[in-house]
Amino acid sequence: MIFAGLTGQYVDVSNYPGTTVETYVGRFNEATVIDTPGVYGISSFNDEERVARDVILQADAVINVVNAARLRQDLFLTLQLIDAGLPLIVVLNMMDEARANGVEIDRRRLEELLGVPVYTAVAASGEGMDGIKQAIKEERFRRGKADEALDFNGFAPEIPRGDRLLILEGDREVAAKYGLTPGAGMEQIYERRRERADGIADAVMRSTNKGVRWSVRLGRWAIRPLTGLPILALVLLGIFYILGVGVATHVVEFTEGHLMEGIYQPFIKSLVEKVLPLKSAAGKLLVGEFGMLTMGITYLFGLLLPLVVAFYLLLGLLEDSGYLPRIAVLADRLLTAVGLNGRAVIPIILGFGCVTMATVTTRLLGSNRERFIAVFLLGLAIPCSAQLGIITGMIAPLGLYYILVYGGVVLGIFGLAGLVLNRVLPGRSTDLLIELPPLRLPRLGNILLKTWHKTKNFLKETIPLFLLGSLILGVVDLVGGLGQLNTWASPLIHGWLGLPKEAATAFVMGILRRDFGAAGLTDLALTAHQTLVALVTMTLFVPCIAAVLVILKERGWKEGWAIWFGSLVTAFTVGGLVHRLF
Repeated sequence: MIFAGLTGQYVDVSNYPGTTVETYVGRFNEATVIDTPGVYGISSFNDEERVARDVILQADAVINVVNAARLRQDLFLTLQLIDAGLPLIVVLNMMDEARANGVEIDRRRLEELLGVPVYTAVAASGEGMDGIKQAIKEERFRRGKADEALDFNGFAPEIPRGDRLLILEGDREVAAKYGLTPGAGMEQIYERRRERADGIADAVMRSTNKGVRWSVRLGRWAIRPLTGLPILALVLLGIFYILGVGVATHVVEFTEGHLMEGIYQPFIKSLVEKVLPLKSAAGKLLVGEFGMLTMGITYLFGLLLPLVVAFYLLLGLLEDSGYLPRIAVLADRLLTAVGLNGRAVIPIILGFGCVTMATVTTRLLGSNRERFIAVFLLGLAIPCSAQLGIITGMIAPLGLYYILVYGGVVLGIFGLAGLVLNRVLPGRSTDLLIELPPLRLPRLGNILLKTWHKTKNFLKETIPLFLLGSLILGVVDLVGGLGQLNTWASPLIHGWLGLPKEAATAFVMGILRRDFGAAGLTDLALTAHQTLVALVTMTLFVPCIAAVLVILKERGWKEGWAIWFGSLVTAFTVGGLVHRLF
């Protein structure tokens, strides 16, 4: 908002070279203003920090925008910029949020302790923007009071102070630029900086209960285990009821049964029949049992689309309300046990929308180790929204026992796989640093806009795959391949899993898309026990083609195929054990 207040609405948006991270460039008077990604430090821990580092170290001056409501956390970056010897001003933004959160800040004392000018603002309303603009025009940027314990002896004088600092902090990329060995003092420097930040925060902040909103109290309850876990349980129960009962049962019954099968399919068959005999090869490929225009379109628009739209609406509600980051804080301790931190809850939750999309967001995690673990768990045990909706619709009528067994098995495999990877892979999970925005009533317009864009992207990606999948299945069926496949897979599908041998078709469909495979299970006459086994196996089954392609791109061929085969073996092993134990 500060950037928008300085530059207006006319800005250039581009991906920073070599990354998918966006930067925004605008003008204020004669100056070029660059908005970097929001970070907690400048180093090379992830793409966002690398981009911010490269932009900031080349800048003539820095406007350090600090969230006044999160002063203690944001001061770490401020002190790092000061230690780097950069001329800057500090802007305490969102002062209204700080006041509403019961936080008072002594601006003059903060200015004295940092040694740089400090301004207050509420960018959303324009409060304080005139003072910031005047400071820029008068070039009031100053170098602050750096850490006196920093030792820059031994560095060539032509190396800028900011680069020297990052080399001391162990930044390999900056050290390599000068042919130097990165320093080993990062932990000591960070500890001193954290202590300095905490000391400054204690000196300038004062808590008050005056005017504190109910949403602030609720936000605090949401991150405490004693109150946060029951709140999370209620939220998840509400999502299950809306998605699994309301949409998967009632809405899908109307869209798939009435609209697609009752109206669309008779219409499209009559239309094709005017051109082609329905029993011809071409007719079967278009409108047969596995026809592109019958099964493919019906599954996509009648079965999957309502579930996907509902999921994205619910996800938008969690994002816009500010509750999603609190789930990350609440989940941090649990995810640390599987080699991740609470930040990983974001790609995990996104995985319930689309594993393909979630795989890309694992770039936000702090280490290559965490990214591998997250991608493996996403490919193994996280069903996408469309698949989850079908699973929920099939498991819900079976009763509480089957729901608990299904959830317990999948969650157990998720945890066991994570524990094994955490034990086997070298290193440990990084610490959680995440901003907690205030809880607020979400804006319907924002949620609808996000849902529209995500649904549009889902359809753009999915329509060709569903049509291709239907075509492949239709061709295989025409040449008798499905029957032969059912026979070949009978020892595995029927003998080991205890399912009808026709279920092999659903698993072939699941290779193309897991939700496509789950939808194929709905056509089979399964007992409650067989439904449980089939759903557990399908949930743990290999990622769909689109997700596999992204996984191969993100993790490389060796790791990508290891994830694929690991999911395949785990799915059928666990499915067979469930058949025999429950």
